[in-house]
Formats: sequence, C-alpha cells, structure tokens
Amino acid sequence: MDDTKRPNFHLAAFSNPTTVNNSSYDPVPSPSASPSANTFDLHAGATYFHYNSDGTIISKPMGKTAATNNSNTAQQTRSSPTRDPATSTSSSDTDLATLKTDPRPPKPRLTPSSDRFPDGGLDAWLVVLGTWCVFFTTWGPLLSLSLLHSHYQFTLLPTTSPSSPAFIASIQLFIIYASGLVFSKLFENYGPRWLLLIGSAFQVYGWMTASFVNKYYQVFLAQGVCTALGASVVYYASAGCISTWFLAKRATAFGIAATGAGVGGVVFSVLFVRLVEKVGYPWTVRVMGFLILGFLVVVNLTVKSRIGHVVKPVKWRGYLQPWREGRFWVVAVSMGFFGLGMYVPVVFLVLVGREKGVEGGLEMYLVLVFCAAGIPGRILPILIAPKLGAFNLTIFTTLICSLVTLSLWLPTTTGAATTILFTILYGFCSSAYMALAPMLVAHISPVRQIGVRSGVLFFVVGLAALIGAPVGGKLIEADGGGWRYLSCFAGVCMGVAAAVFGVARMVVLGEGVRRV
Repeated sequence: MDDTKRPNFHLAAFSNPTTVNNSSYDPVPSPSASPSANTFDLHAGATYFHYNSDGTIISKPMGKTAATNNSNTAQQTRSSPTRDPATSTSSSDTDLATLKTDPRPPKPRLTPSSDRFPDGGLDAWLVVLGTWCVFFTTWGPLLSLSLLHSHYQFTLLPTTSPSSPAFIASIQLFIIYASGLVFSKLFENYGPRWLLLIGSAFQVYGWMTASFVNKYYQVFLAQGVCTALGASVVYYASAGCISTWFLAKRATAFGIAATGAGVGGVVFSVLFVRLVEKVGYPWTVRVMGFLILGFLVVVNLTVKSRIGHVVKPVKWRGYLQPWREGRFWVVAVSMGFFGLGMYVPVVFLVLVGREKGVEGGLEMYLVLVFCAAGIPGRILPILIAPKLGAFNLTIFTTLICSLVTLSLWLPTTTGAATTILFTILYGFCSSAYMALAPMLVAHISPVRQIGVRSGVLFFVVGLAALIGAPVGGKLIEADGGGWRYLSCFAGVCMGVAAAVFGVARMVVLGEGVRRV
C-alpha cells in the first residue's frame, strides 16, 4: 500500500485536552466491518476512527465529541500534506480541532488488553486466597513469637539469658524484612513459580527440623534462619503477584490477604497452648509444620503472575538514590524508631504478663487476644485512609502505641485486667501501622520506584527489629528480672517515631490537616 494514501493525523483537542500528547491508541474491534475486510480501528481519547486498508476513512467518529465524517474531509486530509492545522477545523465539532497530514504513516502506541489490570475475576481472587495463606503461614507464627520465646526461656533452654531467645526472634524478623531487597528482584526477573517451591521447601524443612533440636545453635539455625528464609521467599513472591492482578482494588486485595496474619496468629496460639502440654513440644511443632505444609500446597496451586518476567541487571544506584532526598530520610528514621520498639511487646508479652499477675495458663492466651485484635486493625485503616489520610492515621496509631505502653504496660501496680486491655489496644494499633506503612512509601516515591524504595525502607525496619528484642532482653537483666526498663525503652522509641512521623508529614505534605 502507498504510504501517501494513509492519513497521519494530529489531534489537538479531545474531551480532555491535557491528555493529547500522552494518549494511547488501542486497537478495538469494528462491529461494522465485514470479516473479509482488511480494516482496523484506532481509538484516540474519546474519538474512534475506522480505516480501510488503503487509508480511507470509512466510518464516522463516535461519541459526544465526534465530528461528522465525509469523503471531503478524508480527501482533504490525504491531499493536503502541508495544511496548517491551526486553520483546519471539523465541520460539526470544535472539539476535534485538526487532522494534520504527514509524509510518514502514524506509529500509534498500542496498549494490548493484557496490559490492563483485571481488578477481579476468578484467577485474581485465587491469587488473593493464596496470598492470604502466605500471611497465615508467615506472619501467623511470627505474631506468636512470645509463646515460643517463653517456652525457650523456661523449658527448652532454661540456662540461657532472656536476650538469647529474643535474638532468635529478632533474626527471624530481620530476615523477613531485609531480604525483600533480594527476593523482590528475583521475583521481578524470574517470576513466582520456582521461588514459591523453594521457599515452601525451606519453610517446612525448618519447622520439621525444629521439632528435633534441643540446643541453642540448633534452634537458631532451624527456627531463626531456615524457616525465616523460606517464609520470606514465599511472602515476597506472592505479594508481587497480587500487584500484577490489581490496580484500583490493590489496597483492598492486600487488606483481605493481610487478615491471614491475624487468623494465623490465633490458630497457632491455640494449637501451641493446647498441644504442648498434651503431646509435648516436638509433636506440637510437627503439627504446626504439617499445617503450614497444607497451606503452602494451596499457595503453589493458586498464586501466579499475570505478566511475563524478563531478566534485568541489578542497578545498585537505584537503592542509593532515595537517600539523596530529605523526605526519604525522615520517613526512614521514623520507621526505624518504630521498628525498634514495636516488636518488644510482641516478643515479651507472655513473660511480662506472667509477672503482672496473668496466671493459671491465661498468660498464654494473651497472644491469642493480641492476634485477634489485629484482624480489624489490618482492614479498617485501609478503608478510612482515603478519607483521613495515611500519614494522619500513622501518626495517631504510633502515638497510641506509645501511650498505652507507657501508661498500661509500664506501671508495676496494674494487674491482669489492665494487661489484657493493653494487649487489645496494642494489637489493634500496631497492626494498623503495618497496614499503613506501604501507603507511606507510595506517598514519597515515583510510581516506578515504589518497589525499590519499599525494599530499602523495610531493610531499615529489619535492622531496627534485629536490635530491639535483644536490647529488651538485656534491659530485663539490668532491671533484675523486671520489665520497667523494657517498657520505657519500647514506649519512648515509639513516641519518638510518632514525633518524627509528624515532621515527615510536614516535610512531605506541608502544614495543615489534609487527607494525606
């Protein structure tokens, strides 16, 4: 076909003139063309054009802004390559400003339907189900760390100091958070399939091995390293898959999946409390391992990526560039301080509860209460953040965490009822913070850098968690077995985080109360 017969056009105005230079052209089926006709449609903004194979316009533009198409317009378009677009207007619509010719044919940017996010459908919601199972098997046991720490402290490793079992918990948290820098990149390059299989094998092997150990280094390697590595691989692979299926409903999908953490914490807490006295620690851990195995089978059958994955080289500059921005520094410092104090009550909840008068086996159920309170804490912030603002809610939740720690957990005169109240409030607010943290990253990041910046910020949180729990154990020793130094440390760290979050909000968004 002669290229001079095919019209090239320039649209100077659509229903939204600001999108002219960035509008995408989508191939759409033509209901009016016969199957044998060599025809195609171009969709530009709010206007449709239907062309024959020789470049002749054979159908009218459609929509409210469509101009009447006739043979004179098409002929003028093809025969006037140097016509001034400023003086060329449509016969019946001023919104379609010009049709300008060019010696070369147009090169529209096609957007295939596969690039559009489904935001629903069976496959998409199956991915959400699989990711829910990942939260169940990954964060559920992590939220039950206080039970395992208490058992290590008093039964399995009675000769160790409180800081030694706490270091096992902290290394798990560090690996989960910090390894996102590596595993997110592996997911981007290779997709989820092999990551899910390898991560599932590591996680189940770690749990089964933990049922046979009785020395500190063995517990550290099995529980602290092996299970954490496996859980981290599976978590980042599944979370990345959700992002390929959802856009408008992405926050809702993540919120639904994140409830698996609270449900998992409740289930694993009940299992541990009920079974450890009946069948002993080894078989209790094996039962938990078999349960995790069953859920990971579901994960491997349901979680998949919607897009293809291409190997790309690692650009280390992308990990360093965010540190050149002041607002990134402020957010990183605030998240670091909160990570330093947030997991201290999580790890020592049962131990302190026993000292504060929660006895008769009820102290073991504090973890269940904590996890149950966290279920609505992971959903409600996502629902109300668009109205109240992610930064505003984060400042509020971190401040409440600090206040309840210093006012309800610290005093030595409070009893069982106050400890349970603290557990409920802290469980809700700390879970709310975890749901809001990814939104903060989005506020300070260009769209194409959200993944990298999330990895960098959560690496900071992992370092803080690695330090927090062992420091808490040392503070218990320094206090002669008490919890006052421990509570002060956690409460002050979270209070500083709330203050720095306030500074971050002003740096990022300016003064005044806005929905951000």
